[in-house]
Amino acid sequence: MPDYYHAPALILTLLLLPAFGHLYLRRRDMRTRLWFAAFFAALVAMLFSYPVKWWTFSPLTAGWLTVGGRTFVQVSSALFLASMSPLWFRLGRFRVLYVIPYSLPLVVYAVVLYGVFQGAAPTGPLFLIFPALGLVWFGAALCWGAHKYIIPTALGIAVAVVAGGVFFWACFTLGAEKALVYAESLNLLMTALFMVFVFRRFTPGLALSVTGLVAWALPALEPLPAVAHHPALHLHLIHVIVMGKVVAALGMILLTLEDELAKNSAAQERERRARRELEAYTKLMLARRRVEDFDKQADEICETVVAHSRFAQAALLLHSAGRYRLAGSAGLDSATTKAVAELTGRIPVTGFLAQGSAPPAVEQSHTLSLDLKPWLAPGDDLKRLRFTSVLAVPMLNRSTTEGALLLARMWPSRANSVGREPEPLRPDDLLPIELLVARMQATRSQTMMFERLINSEKFSDLGQLAANVSQELNNPLTVVLGYATLLEETSMLNAQDRKAVESILSEARHMRSTLESLARISRSHGEQAAVSVSELLSDMSELHRSEFLNRSIEFRLNIAPALPRALCSAQQLRQAVRHCLQFAMNAVEYPAPAAEEPRTIRVEAASEGNVVQILVGHSGPGFPNPERAFDPFASAESDGEAASLGLSLCATILRDNNGRALAVNLEPQGAAIILELQAA
Repeated sequence: MPDYYHAPALILTLLLLPAFGHLYLRRRDMRTRLWFAAFFAALVAMLFSYPVKWWTFSPLTAGWLTVGGRTFVQVSSALFLASMSPLWFRLGRFRVLYVIPYSLPLVVYAVVLYGVFQGAAPTGPLFLIFPALGLVWFGAALCWGAHKYIIPTALGIAVAVVAGGVFFWACFTLGAEKALVYAESLNLLMTALFMVFVFRRFTPGLALSVTGLVAWALPALEPLPAVAHHPALHLHLIHVIVMGKVVAALGMILLTLEDELAKNSAAQERERRARRELEAYTKLMLARRRVEDFDKQADEICETVVAHSRFAQAALLLHSAGRYRLAGSAGLDSATTKAVAELTGRIPVTGFLAQGSAPPAVEQSHTLSLDLKPWLAPGDDLKRLRFTSVLAVPMLNRSTTEGALLLARMWPSRANSVGREPEPLRPDDLLPIELLVARMQATRSQTMMFERLINSEKFSDLGQLAANVSQELNNPLTVVLGYATLLEETSMLNAQDRKAVESILSEARHMRSTLESLARISRSHGEQAAVSVSELLSDMSELHRSEFLNRSIEFRLNIAPALPRALCSAQQLRQAVRHCLQFAMNAVEYPAPAAEEPRTIRVEAASEGNVVQILVGHSGPGFPNPERAFDPFASAESDGEAASLGLSLCATILRDNNGRALAVNLEPQGAAIILELQAA
C-alpha cells in the first residue's frame, strides 16, 4: 500500500513556499534568497521522487525521475548549508559561491549512479568514479571551511574533515547509494550546527529550525540494522523525516520574522538613544559674550559627547591665532592628550578637512575618516599608543575650518541578531553629534561677531563722545580765535598786550588741533583688504534681525549677484554700516510714526563700474539739508536735521578708505545713506 503520508508534507511545503518568496522580496538578502531556492529545490525533489513510490512507471522513466529527485535533494541540502555561510571566491571577473563547486560533484554523482548505472553501482575500477567525485567534493568542503567567516575557521575545517570521513566510510562500507544519502544528511546536520553559531539565541524559530533540520537528516539512520529490520520503526522514521521538512520551513519563517522584530526594536532603540542624545546636547549652554569664554567649555562639551554618544573618546580642536590647538578632551589618558596637543600644532590651517580631503566615515554623513599619520613626527607617542586614525566632524565656515571634533573608540554595543559582531556605525549615530558641531560652529562664529561688534560699539561711543566734545567746544573756540585775531590786528596795543594776545592765539590753535584729534579718535588703523560686502552685510543682518523684530521694523536685504569685493578695512566698514543702521532705526522711531504707517529699513548692495555701493534706506523723515548731513559741527537743533552725530564718523571712515558717503531723500518719503567704495 502506498504511503500517502508524504502528500500532506508536499502540500504544506507548497503552501509555505510563497511565504519564503515574500520574505525574500521584502528583505532582499542572500539568506532568504537561498532559503527560497532550497525549499523550491526540495519541493521539486518531492515531485520527482514521490510518484515513483506511489505509482508504477517504466524502468527508464522511473530511473530518470529518480535522477531528478536525487539531484534536487543534493542541491536543496547544499543551498541550506550555503545560507549559513554565503561565501564566495573570485574567478576572473566573476564571483562564484562556494556552494557551486561544493554541490556540483554530488550532482554528477547522482546522475552517474541513477542515470548511467540505474541505481546499481558497478564493481571493479568503475566503482572508483564515486570516491573520486567524493574527493572533489571533500576538497571543495575544505576550501569552504577554511574561509574566514562568522563560523570559526577551525570548526569549519573540523566539520569538513568529519563529513569527508563519514562519506568515504559510507561509500566503501555501505555502498555508493548510501554515501549519497549520508551526504544529504551531513549537509542538513552541518546547517543545523552552523545555525546555532550564526544566530546564537534561544528562540522558538531557532528551536523549530534546528529540530526540523535534524529530523530531515534522519535518513542516515535507515541503513542501521535496528531500523532496517523493523518495518514499523522504519515507517515511523519516514514520518518524522517528512514532518521535519514542514517544521524546518516553519522555523525558518519564524527566524526571519524574529529578525524583522529585532531590527525594528533596534531601530526604535536607536531613535530613543538619538533623542536622548539630542536632549543632552540641547542642554549645553554654548552662548558666551567672548570667544575665550566659549573655548573654555571644550572639556564640558567633550564629556557630554562621551557620556551620551557611542564614542568613548572625544577631543575638540579649535582655530586660534592662525593655528589649531587642543581646546578640550574626554576619555583620553594624559599621554594621549599630550601627544594630540602636540600634533594639533603641526596641522596646517589651509585645506584641513576641506571637501574631498578625506573619505566619509559612513555614507550620507559629513563626518570624515581622518588619518593622522601625515602629521606624525618621528618617534611620536601616538604611534605607540595606536592613536593614528580618528573620525572628525569639521566645523566649517564659509572659507576655513574653524575646528573639528575628533572621535575614537566606540563603546561596546549590543551585537546584531545575525553575526554577533559589533553593531556597525550608522548615519543616525553621527547625526546628533553633527548637529551639535554645527550649532557650536554657528555659536562660535556669532560670538566672534558679537565680540567684534562690541569693540566696534566701544569705538563708536568714543567717537560720538569726541564729536559731542568737539561740537560743544568748537563754537566758543571759534569766537575766541576770531576776537584774538581782531585784537592782534589792532595797532593800539602795547607790547605787553600784544604778547598776551599772541599767547591766546597760540593756545587756541593748540586747542583746535586737540579737537581735530578728538574727532578722529574712533578710527581703526587696520590694513585695507578685499572685503566681501555680501558676507559682511549678511552677517550684520543676522546679528541685528532680533533687534529689528523687537522694534517692529521690517528689514529687507538685497544683494546683487556676483558683487565684487570692496577694497577697505572690514572693521571700519562694519562700523560705518552700523552707524547707518542705528541712524535709520532712530529715524523710523523718532518721531513716532502713525499706527498705519509701516516702519521699513532696507539695505541694498550693487556695483557700478569700479565702485561698490551700499545703500541704507529708511521710511522715516527725510533730510532737511542732505548736503550737511555729515557735518560734524552742525547743530541739529538749529537747522532741524534728523541726522545723528554718528553719520559724521561714516563720512570720515569712507574718506579714510578712499570712498565717500552721500545722503539723499527718497520719494515719496524716506531717506538713504549711500556708501561708495572702490572695488578690489
